[in-house]
Amino acid sequence: MICVNTNHANKVAIEAIKYHKIPELSDYQHTHSEVKYGNENSRIDILLSDDKKQDCYVEVKSVTLLEQQQGYFPDTQTLRGQKHIRELMTMKQQGDRAVLLFIVMHSGINSVKPAAHIDPEYAKLLVKAKEIGVEIYAYNTIISLDEIKIKQRVPVLMA
Repeated sequence: MICVNTNHANKVAIEAIKYHKIPELSDYQHTHSEVKYGNENSRIDILLSDDKKQDCYVEVKSVTLLEQQQGYFPDTQTLRGQKHIRELMTMKQQGDRAVLLFIVMHSGINSVKPAAHIDPEYAKLLVKAKEIGVEIYAYNTIISLDEIKIKQRVPVLMA
């Protein structure tokens, strides 16, 4: 099963965070969506905040491309996606927590890899982001005709 509506990935991520299905993001008091931020006129998918810790900026990406038993993101060149990585890197450099969260919306994908063969600049930026401390996670989903739920964390392969 595949869900190609990219808006659903954000909804799945928010619900999973709310119900503590993504342990890396589960201990924040407040969840905000589509908050303006950054130097490039962006909106963050999810801003997690808490009075006792740094804000956490979470950019959600929907993964649906499967090639030769491997999941990839992006499935086309994405200048917008490149901008999002740059914005996350800036937030990390400013002392906040920055997370790129891949939500796998294809039941055949068990790991995610940057699609350097499709968007080499995105792949380079992703490696650089990881090097400076942007956290990168991927979670697959259980997809049915009635609902989509987080299943488990899957590997993000950088090479």
